[in-house]
Amino acid sequence: MTAVVISQPMLFPWPGFFEQLMLADVYIYLDDAQFSKGSFTNRIQLKYGNDIRWMTIPLAGKGSFTKIADLRASDDSWKASHRALLRQSLQAAPYLNDALVIFDRVYSHASLCDLLIASIEEPARYLGIGARRQTAIASKMAVEGRSWQRVLDMVTHFGGTRYVTGHGALNYLDHEAFEVSGVVVDYMAYSRTPWAQNGETFTPYVSILDLIAHMGPRAAQCLVPATTPWQALLKQETVTS
Repeated sequence: MTAVVISQPMLFPWPGFFEQLMLADVYIYLDDAQFSKGSFTNRIQLKYGNDIRWMTIPLAGKGSFTKIADLRASDDSWKASHRALLRQSLQAAPYLNDALVIFDRVYSHASLCDLLIASIEEPARYLGIGARRQTAIASKMAVEGRSWQRVLDMVTHFGGTRYVTGHGALNYLDHEAFEVSGVVVDYMAYSRTPWAQNGETFTPYVSILDLIAHMGPRAAQCLVPATTPWQALLKQETVTS
């Protein structure tokens, strides 16, 4: 079974995203999607003691009506401030330098979209996941269309027989159409496995750099990928709504 994962480029995503990436035989960067203000495309949470602070890339024109591939930062001043904020956030972490090395490699990219893609690829390389997966860029694929039909066409383009996605797709995917095409749809069941963090409270919804800085080479042990079939999740959502 060939599993396909499709997601937008994002700034140093949370560990749950990397559980999804671990399941991918084929991963597609949806770089031609329109930027959505308030999304995690250009920002991520960092733990700051018992509080949370946002690390956000300021966008030229605020990114309005712009494809992710065409996003531009307003200037370069944020790179130094982001590094300082990350260092302060993780100052007591035993593998802080590992996180900073990854950060510096990622932030060396001039293109913002390349930086966002590297925000996924560099941590994945450190974690030792996805070495054999095939990676594609949506804007370079000759797959047109919209909504779930384009998703299905991209999956079948690579001979995919399994589509692994987050819960947001539950409201728009035509699951029966996927099944007719021979594609099983599974939704992520994120483990949210805890690790030692700065501060008294734990949250999994922070950058993957937090996990790497605290766990180092053992970080991948906190990633436990699992999924739920779409029928079971839909039934569960129906019962709880």
